[in-house]
Amino acid sequence: MRGGRIRETRAELEKKLEARTRELSEALEQQTATSEVLRVISSSPGALEPVFETMLANATRICEATLGVLYLFEGNAFRAVALHGPPAFVEARRRNPMLPLIPGTALGRVVATKQTVQIADVQAERPYRVSPAHVIGVETGGLRTVLGVPMLKQGELIGTFALFRQEVRPFTDKQIELVQSFANQAVIAIENTRLLNELRQRTDDLSEALEQQTATSEVLGVISSSPGELEPVFQAMLANAMRICEAKFGRLFEFADGAFRSLWSLGPTSISRIYPAVARLGTGYSSWSSGSHQANRARRRRLRRTRLHRSGSRSMAAIELGGVRTFVIVPLLKEGTASHPA
Repeated sequence: MRGGRIRETRAELEKKLEARTRELSEALEQQTATSEVLRVISSSPGALEPVFETMLANATRICEATLGVLYLFEGNAFRAVALHGPPAFVEARRRNPMLPLIPGTALGRVVATKQTVQIADVQAERPYRVSPAHVIGVETGGLRTVLGVPMLKQGELIGTFALFRQEVRPFTDKQIELVQSFANQAVIAIENTRLLNELRQRTDDLSEALEQQTATSEVLGVISSSPGELEPVFQAMLANAMRICEAKFGRLFEFADGAFRSLWSLGPTSISRIYPAVARLGTGYSSWSSGSHQANRARRRRLRRTRLHRSGSRSMAAIELGGVRTFVIVPLLKEGTASHPA
Protein backbone atom coordinates (compact mmCIF):
# COMPACT_ATOMS: atom_id res chain seq x y z
CA MET A 1 0.00 0.00 0.00
CA ARG A 2 2.78 2.36 0.90
CA GLY A 3 4.55 1.81 -2.46
CA GLY A 4 1.31 2.46 -4.31
CA ARG A 5 0.76 5.65 -2.37
CA ILE A 6 4.28 6.82 -3.20
CA ARG A 7 3.72 6.14 -6.91
CA GLU A 8 0.38 8.01 -6.77
CA THR A 9 1.98 10.95 -5.03
CA ARG A 10 4.79 11.03 -7.60
CA ALA A 11 2.26 10.99 -10.44
CA GLU A 12 0.35 13.86 -8.84
CA LEU A 13 3.55 15.85 -8.47
CA GLU A 14 4.43 15.27 -12.10
CA LYS A 15 0.97 16.47 -13.18
CA LYS A 16 1.28 19.55 -10.99
CA LEU A 17 4.73 20.22 -12.39
CA GLU A 18 3.46 19.87 -15.96
CA ALA A 19 0.54 22.17 -15.20
CA ARG A 20 2.80 24.73 -13.57
CA THR A 21 5.27 24.55 -16.47
CA ARG A 22 2.42 25.04 -18.93
CA GLU A 23 1.13 28.05 -16.99
CA LEU A 24 4.58 29.61 -16.92
CA SER A 25 5.03 29.00 -20.66
CA GLU A 26 1.64 30.57 -21.40
CA ALA A 27 2.45 33.55 -19.16
CA LEU A 28 5.83 34.03 -20.85
CA GLU A 29 4.27 33.78 -24.30
CA GLN A 30 1.59 36.33 -23.41
CA GLN A 31 4.17 38.66 -21.87
CA THR A 32 6.35 38.36 -24.97
CA ALA A 33 3.36 39.10 -27.23
CA THR A 34 2.41 42.13 -25.13
CA SER A 35 5.99 43.42 -25.25
CA GLU A 36 6.03 43.02 -29.02
CA VAL A 37 2.79 44.96 -29.38
CA LEU A 38 4.09 47.77 -27.15
CA ARG A 39 7.30 47.88 -29.17
CA VAL A 40 5.36 48.26 -32.42
CA ILE A 41 3.21 50.99 -30.88
CA SER A 42 6.27 52.94 -29.73
CA SER A 43 8.11 52.49 -33.04
CA SER A 44 5.12 53.40 -35.23
CA PRO A 45 3.73 56.69 -33.85
CA GLY A 46 0.69 57.74 -35.83
CA ALA A 47 0.59 54.48 -37.84
CA LEU A 48 -2.23 52.14 -36.80
CA GLU A 49 -1.96 49.44 -39.49
CA PRO A 50 1.23 47.74 -38.16
CA VAL A 51 -0.14 47.96 -34.62
CA PHE A 52 -3.44 46.31 -35.58
CA GLU A 53 -1.70 43.60 -37.59
CA THR A 54 0.73 42.77 -34.76
CA MET A 55 -2.03 42.66 -32.16
CA LEU A 56 -4.24 40.44 -34.26
CA ALA A 57 -1.45 38.06 -35.28
CA ASN A 58 -0.40 37.56 -31.66
CA ALA A 59 -3.96 37.18 -30.41
CA THR A 60 -4.78 34.61 -33.11
CA ARG A 61 -1.61 32.62 -32.48
CA ILE A 62 -1.70 32.58 -28.67
CA CYS A 63 -5.43 31.83 -28.53
CA GLU A 64 -4.96 28.96 -30.99
CA ALA A 65 -7.49 30.46 -33.37
CA THR A 66 -7.60 29.66 -37.07
CA LEU A 67 -8.86 33.05 -38.22
CA GLY A 68 -8.81 36.54 -36.84
CA VAL A 69 -10.29 39.88 -37.87
CA LEU A 70 -9.95 43.28 -36.25
CA TYR A 71 -12.97 45.44 -37.04
CA LEU A 72 -13.62 49.13 -36.55
CA PHE A 73 -17.26 49.99 -35.88
CA GLU A 74 -18.36 52.73 -38.28
CA GLY A 75 -21.94 53.91 -38.49
CA ASN A 76 -23.96 50.73 -38.43
CA ALA A 77 -21.40 48.35 -39.87
CA PHE A 78 -17.97 46.86 -39.21
CA ARG A 79 -14.90 47.53 -41.39
CA ALA A 80 -12.09 44.99 -41.37
CA VAL A 81 -8.75 46.77 -40.83
CA ALA A 82 -6.57 43.73 -40.05
CA LEU A 83 -6.88 40.08 -41.13
CA HIS A 84 -5.09 36.89 -40.15
CA GLY A 85 -5.73 33.38 -41.41
CA PRO A 86 -5.82 31.20 -44.53
CA PRO A 87 -5.32 33.12 -47.81
CA ALA A 88 -8.76 32.21 -49.18
CA PHE A 89 -10.54 33.64 -46.16
CA VAL A 90 -8.35 36.74 -46.00
CA GLU A 91 -8.82 37.45 -49.70
CA ALA A 92 -12.59 37.01 -49.47
CA ARG A 93 -12.80 39.43 -46.55
CA ARG A 94 -10.52 41.94 -48.25
CA ARG A 95 -12.81 42.00 -51.27
CA ASN A 96 -15.71 42.75 -48.94
CA PRO A 97 -14.23 44.58 -45.93
CA MET A 98 -17.58 45.93 -44.74
CA LEU A 99 -19.72 43.64 -42.62
CA PRO A 100 -23.32 44.71 -41.88
CA LEU A 101 -24.60 44.69 -38.34
CA ILE A 102 -26.75 41.56 -37.95
CA PRO A 103 -28.52 41.01 -34.60
CA GLY A 104 -27.79 37.64 -33.07
CA THR A 105 -24.27 37.30 -34.50
CA ALA A 106 -21.24 37.61 -32.25
CA LEU A 107 -20.63 41.16 -33.48
CA GLY A 108 -24.32 41.99 -33.17
CA ARG A 109 -24.31 40.81 -29.55
CA VAL A 110 -21.16 42.80 -28.82
CA VAL A 111 -22.92 45.94 -30.09
CA ALA A 112 -25.98 45.18 -27.99
CA THR A 113 -24.13 44.34 -24.76
CA LYS A 114 -20.73 46.05 -25.19
CA GLN A 115 -19.28 42.96 -23.56
CA THR A 116 -17.20 39.99 -24.65
CA VAL A 117 -19.31 37.42 -26.52
CA GLN A 118 -18.44 33.80 -27.26
CA ILE A 119 -20.51 31.45 -29.39
CA ALA A 120 -19.54 27.79 -29.05
CA ASP A 121 -20.82 26.76 -32.50
CA VAL A 122 -21.97 29.39 -34.96
CA GLN A 123 -23.21 26.74 -37.38
CA ALA A 124 -25.99 26.08 -34.90
CA GLU A 125 -26.98 29.77 -34.85
CA ARG A 126 -29.67 30.96 -37.27
CA PRO A 127 -28.06 34.37 -38.19
CA TYR A 128 -25.02 32.52 -39.57
CA ARG A 129 -27.29 30.50 -41.85
CA VAL A 130 -29.36 33.35 -43.31
CA SER A 131 -26.99 36.35 -43.53
CA PRO A 132 -25.13 36.21 -46.89
CA ALA A 133 -21.99 37.82 -45.46
CA HIS A 134 -21.86 35.36 -42.57
CA VAL A 135 -22.80 32.37 -44.70
CA ILE A 136 -19.71 33.11 -46.83
CA GLY A 137 -17.59 33.16 -43.69
CA VAL A 138 -18.98 29.84 -42.52
CA GLU A 139 -18.62 28.18 -45.92
CA THR A 140 -15.18 29.54 -46.89
CA GLY A 141 -13.71 29.56 -43.40
CA GLY A 142 -15.47 26.60 -41.82
CA LEU A 143 -16.24 28.70 -38.74
CA ARG A 144 -17.38 27.02 -35.57
CA THR A 145 -16.39 28.70 -32.28
CA VAL A 146 -16.33 32.51 -32.36
CA LEU A 147 -15.06 35.06 -29.87
CA GLY A 148 -15.89 38.77 -30.04
CA VAL A 149 -14.06 41.19 -27.72
CA PRO A 150 -15.12 44.87 -27.77
CA MET A 151 -12.86 47.89 -28.01
CA LEU A 152 -14.48 50.54 -25.83
CA LYS A 153 -13.68 54.22 -25.46
CA GLN A 154 -15.54 55.88 -22.60
CA GLY A 155 -18.24 53.24 -22.88
CA GLU A 156 -18.65 53.65 -26.64
CA LEU A 157 -17.89 50.79 -29.01
CA ILE A 158 -15.22 51.70 -31.56
CA GLY A 159 -14.16 48.25 -32.72
CA THR A 160 -13.98 44.52 -32.05
CA PHE A 161 -11.48 41.67 -32.06
CA ALA A 162 -13.08 38.61 -33.66
CA LEU A 163 -11.35 35.23 -33.37
CA PHE A 164 -12.59 32.02 -34.98
CA ARG A 165 -11.89 28.32 -34.66
CA GLN A 166 -12.75 25.62 -37.15
CA GLU A 167 -13.68 23.29 -34.35
CA VAL A 168 -16.07 23.47 -31.43
CA ARG A 169 -13.63 24.42 -28.65
CA PRO A 170 -14.41 27.45 -26.49
CA PHE A 171 -11.66 29.93 -25.67
CA THR A 172 -10.31 29.87 -22.13
CA ASP A 173 -10.60 32.69 -19.60
CA LYS A 174 -6.87 33.42 -19.87
CA GLN A 175 -7.08 33.65 -23.65
CA ILE A 176 -10.05 35.98 -23.42
CA GLU A 177 -8.18 38.10 -20.88
CA LEU A 178 -5.24 38.43 -23.27
CA VAL A 179 -7.48 39.57 -26.13
CA GLN A 180 -9.16 42.06 -23.80
CA SER A 181 -5.74 43.54 -22.95
CA PHE A 182 -5.00 43.88 -26.67
CA ALA A 183 -8.38 45.56 -27.18
CA ASN A 184 -7.54 48.09 -24.45
CA GLN A 185 -4.15 48.77 -26.02
CA ALA A 186 -5.77 49.21 -29.43
CA VAL A 187 -8.07 51.89 -28.02
CA ILE A 188 -5.08 53.70 -26.50
CA ALA A 189 -3.19 53.45 -29.81
CA ILE A 190 -6.16 54.90 -31.70
CA GLU A 191 -6.50 57.78 -29.26
CA ASN A 192 -2.75 58.48 -29.29
CA THR A 193 -2.78 58.52 -33.08
CA ARG A 194 -5.69 60.95 -33.10
CA LEU A 195 -3.94 63.27 -30.65
CA LEU A 196 -0.66 63.02 -32.56
CA ASN A 197 -2.36 63.85 -35.87
CA GLU A 198 -4.14 66.79 -34.25
CA LEU A 199 -0.82 68.00 -32.84
CA ARG A 200 0.84 67.68 -36.23
CA GLN A 201 -2.03 69.55 -37.90
CA ARG A 202 -1.89 72.27 -35.25
CA THR A 203 1.86 72.57 -35.68
CA ASP A 204 1.46 72.79 -39.46
CA ASP A 205 -1.24 75.45 -39.07
CA LEU A 206 0.96 77.50 -36.73
CA SER A 207 3.96 77.16 -39.04
CA GLU A 208 1.87 78.22 -42.01
CA ALA A 209 0.44 81.18 -40.08
CA LEU A 210 3.93 82.25 -39.01
CA GLU A 211 5.21 81.93 -42.56
CA GLN A 212 2.36 84.05 -43.89
CA GLN A 213 2.87 86.65 -41.18
CA THR A 214 6.58 86.79 -41.96
CA ALA A 215 5.84 87.20 -45.67
CA THR A 216 3.35 89.98 -44.96
CA SER A 217 5.85 91.76 -42.73
CA GLU A 218 8.49 91.51 -45.45
CA VAL A 219 6.16 93.02 -48.04
CA LEU A 220 5.18 95.84 -45.68
CA GLY A 221 8.87 96.44 -45.03
CA VAL A 222 9.54 96.77 -48.75
CA ILE A 223 6.57 99.12 -49.17
CA SER A 224 7.76 101.38 -46.35
CA SER A 225 11.37 101.39 -47.56
CA SER A 226 10.49 102.03 -51.21
CA PRO A 227 7.95 104.88 -51.27
CA GLY A 228 6.78 105.56 -54.78
CA GLU A 229 8.57 102.52 -56.22
CA LEU A 230 6.29 99.69 -57.34
CA GLU A 231 8.80 97.31 -58.91
CA PRO A 232 10.45 96.10 -55.64
CA VAL A 233 7.01 95.84 -54.03
CA PHE A 234 5.64 93.70 -56.88
CA GLN A 235 8.76 91.54 -56.82
CA ALA A 236 8.52 90.95 -53.04
CA MET A 237 4.79 90.19 -53.24
CA LEU A 238 5.18 87.71 -56.08
CA ALA A 239 8.23 86.02 -54.57
CA ASN A 240 6.53 85.51 -51.21
CA ALA A 241 3.30 84.30 -52.81
CA MET A 242 5.21 81.73 -54.87
CA ARG A 243 7.22 80.53 -51.87
CA ILE A 244 4.23 80.12 -49.58
CA CYS A 245 2.14 78.45 -52.29
CA GLU A 246 5.09 76.26 -53.36
CA ALA A 247 4.70 77.45 -56.95
CA LYS A 248 7.36 77.14 -59.63
CA PHE A 249 6.24 80.04 -61.78
CA GLY A 250 4.42 83.27 -61.04
CA ARG A 251 3.33 86.39 -62.85
CA LEU A 252 1.72 89.66 -61.78
CA PHE A 253 -0.51 91.44 -64.28
CA GLU A 254 -2.12 94.84 -64.54
CA PHE A 255 -5.61 94.92 -66.00
CA ALA A 256 -6.47 97.95 -68.10
CA ASP A 257 -8.43 98.63 -71.29
CA GLY A 258 -9.62 95.05 -71.56
CA ALA A 259 -6.14 93.53 -71.49
CA PHE A 260 -3.62 92.13 -69.02
CA ARG A 261 -0.11 93.63 -69.03
CA SER A 262 2.70 91.73 -67.34
CA LEU A 263 4.33 93.73 -64.53
CA TRP A 264 6.64 91.12 -63.07
CA SER A 265 7.36 87.44 -63.47
CA LEU A 266 9.44 84.87 -61.61
CA GLY A 267 10.29 81.29 -62.47
CA PRO A 268 11.71 79.29 -65.36
CA THR A 269 12.47 81.41 -68.43
CA SER A 270 11.12 78.57 -70.59
CA ILE A 271 7.64 79.41 -69.35
CA SER A 272 8.14 83.17 -69.29
CA ARG A 273 8.91 83.20 -73.01
CA ILE A 274 5.67 81.41 -73.82
CA TYR A 275 3.38 84.13 -72.51
CA PRO A 276 3.26 87.54 -74.16
CA ALA A 277 3.69 90.78 -72.27
CA VAL A 278 0.09 91.77 -73.12
CA ALA A 279 -2.85 89.34 -73.33
CA ARG A 280 -6.27 90.30 -74.64
CA LEU A 281 -9.44 88.77 -73.26
CA GLY A 282 -10.74 85.69 -75.05
CA THR A 283 -7.34 84.49 -76.26
CA GLY A 284 -7.07 81.42 -74.10
CA TYR A 285 -6.09 83.27 -70.95
CA SER A 286 -8.17 84.42 -67.98
CA SER A 287 -11.48 85.87 -69.15
CA TRP A 288 -12.80 88.05 -66.32
CA SER A 289 -15.25 90.88 -66.71
CA SER A 290 -14.92 93.63 -64.12
CA GLY A 291 -16.76 92.83 -60.94
CA SER A 292 -17.90 89.41 -62.19
CA HIS A 293 -18.36 86.41 -59.92
CA GLN A 294 -15.23 84.84 -61.42
CA ALA A 295 -13.18 87.85 -60.41
CA ASN A 296 -14.21 87.52 -56.77
CA ARG A 297 -12.76 84.11 -56.00
CA ALA A 298 -9.57 82.13 -56.50
CA ARG A 299 -9.69 79.67 -59.40
CA ARG A 300 -7.84 76.36 -59.57
CA ARG A 301 -7.83 74.21 -62.67
CA ARG A 302 -6.11 71.17 -64.03
CA LEU A 303 -4.89 72.34 -67.41
CA ARG A 304 -5.08 68.95 -69.05
CA ARG A 305 -8.73 68.63 -68.09
CA THR A 306 -10.02 71.86 -69.64
CA ARG A 307 -11.05 72.13 -73.26
CA LEU A 308 -10.07 75.80 -73.35
CA HIS A 309 -6.45 75.13 -72.49
CA ARG A 310 -6.18 72.08 -74.70
CA SER A 311 -7.18 74.23 -77.65
CA GLY A 312 -4.79 77.14 -76.90
CA SER A 313 -1.38 76.89 -78.55
CA ARG A 314 0.44 78.88 -75.86
CA SER A 315 -1.23 76.89 -73.11
CA MET A 316 -0.25 73.67 -74.82
CA ALA A 317 3.32 74.97 -75.02
CA ALA A 318 3.23 75.77 -71.29
CA ILE A 319 2.07 72.24 -70.61
CA GLU A 320 4.55 70.51 -72.89
CA LEU A 321 7.60 72.74 -72.45
CA GLY A 322 7.11 74.09 -68.96
CA GLY A 323 5.33 71.11 -67.37
CA VAL A 324 2.49 73.32 -66.14
CA ARG A 325 -0.34 71.42 -64.44
CA THR A 326 -2.15 73.32 -61.67
CA PHE A 327 -2.43 77.09 -61.38
CA VAL A 328 -4.31 79.63 -59.27
CA ILE A 329 -5.39 83.12 -60.29
CA VAL A 330 -6.17 85.67 -57.56
CA PRO A 331 -7.69 89.07 -58.44
CA LEU A 332 -6.56 92.36 -56.92
CA LEU A 333 -9.71 94.45 -56.56
CA LYS A 334 -10.20 98.13 -55.97
CA GLU A 335 -13.81 99.01 -55.18
CA GLY A 336 -14.96 95.82 -56.91
CA THR A 337 -12.92 96.41 -60.06
CA ALA A 338 -9.94 94.25 -61.07
CA SER A 339 -6.74 96.19 -61.29
CA HIS A 340 -3.72 93.93 -60.74
CA PRO A 341 -4.70 90.26 -60.90
CA ALA A 342 -1.81 88.04 -59.79
